[in-house]
Amino acid sequence: MTVRTRLVEPADLLTLIPREAAPMSWVHEGDGLVGWDVAATTTVRGPERFARAQRWWARFCEAAHIDDEVMAPGTGPVAFASFSFDADDESVITVPGTIVGRRDGKAWITTITPHRPDPLPTPHGGRLHEPHPDGEHYRRLVAHAVDEIAAGVFDKVVLARGVRLTGEVDVHRTLHRLADKYSDCWTFSVHGLIGATPELLVRRTGEQVMSRVLAGTVPRMPDDHESGQLATAMVASDKAREEHAYAVTSVAQALGTHCTDLDVPDEPSVLRLANVQHLATDVHAMLVDETSVVAIAAALHPTAAVCGTPTERAMQYILSREELDRGRYAGPVGWFDANGDGEFGIALRCGQIADDHTSIELLAGCGIVAGSDPDSEFEESESKLAAMRWALDDD
Repeated sequence: MTVRTRLVEPADLLTLIPREAAPMSWVHEGDGLVGWDVAATTTVRGPERFARAQRWWARFCEAAHIDDEVMAPGTGPVAFASFSFDADDESVITVPGTIVGRRDGKAWITTITPHRPDPLPTPHGGRLHEPHPDGEHYRRLVAHAVDEIAAGVFDKVVLARGVRLTGEVDVHRTLHRLADKYSDCWTFSVHGLIGATPELLVRRTGEQVMSRVLAGTVPRMPDDHESGQLATAMVASDKAREEHAYAVTSVAQALGTHCTDLDVPDEPSVLRLANVQHLATDVHAMLVDETSVVAIAAALHPTAAVCGTPTERAMQYILSREELDRGRYAGPVGWFDANGDGEFGIALRCGQIADDHTSIELLAGCGIVAGSDPDSEFEESESKLAAMRWALDDD
């Protein structure tokens, strides 16, 4: 196995992926990585899935002859990964045969030989069809969770819902639309899971570690004044701040096991995206050991932003009551390299394409705390589904 990395002229990353190839993507504001074809791939399950993925990756890198003229994070061999939310579901790690990266005005291409083509089924056109969202089951679930919180079972739980659209998905077109409209999110594609997440679970660049925590959501309206009023109300909301605080605390505690010099802002900021606004906190830290980005992601997952608090009780409630197979939704998704650097987001604002490419399931979740209202939470989930509905729309 030969891995060769060379500098190239910068270009729009997504336009470089051959139309017939199944794309892999991690793009943010034009920078990032894309890949196609397959040099190696594996699947892992179980509570040790992150460690198993890391061991598989170490064996792959040890067996490779690496010729890297760039020597930067994301050069040399790179694996794209999408880990499951729950340990019992399948996680997928794939090393593309061709990888193109861009960051800070510099671009490179990595080729890995031998590799095999991974063709993408050609869409035959036609609109995707979605049943009218009912929402009654979700509303009842939220109401029950609020009762459990009042009874002291847990403090917060994140409940998700899924919407299945039937029809074939044009993956290339969908990724381009997401990257164009939601450039401040991370547009990802890994083994049929596609989306644009606003939440960065962890970035490791040498000793520097960063995590972006999002919890608390209101719509962003066409009128800036109205959007500003909603954002102001969110910042003042005890419910939103409580939900956000749980998420920040869980991330800071997990990072503290591997890092020092944690920088956790006292107050959240407002992150304004194309269709929603979030309370956001960027946590920075310095790594004190050689822990890889995969191991840090394992320590962080699941955060209170996608599971709840306390974690074990919230997870038990989700698995027993949600009646939804999350698969890789709300799990870590991103990339990692041979030096342990990489980036993982949380797989939100996304959809999972069926293996036969005849449907896609969109998923969205909301953080439920003592002050949650079932109707408001359903409307929030609709706001979060809007990005993927728009990207998939033929109009």
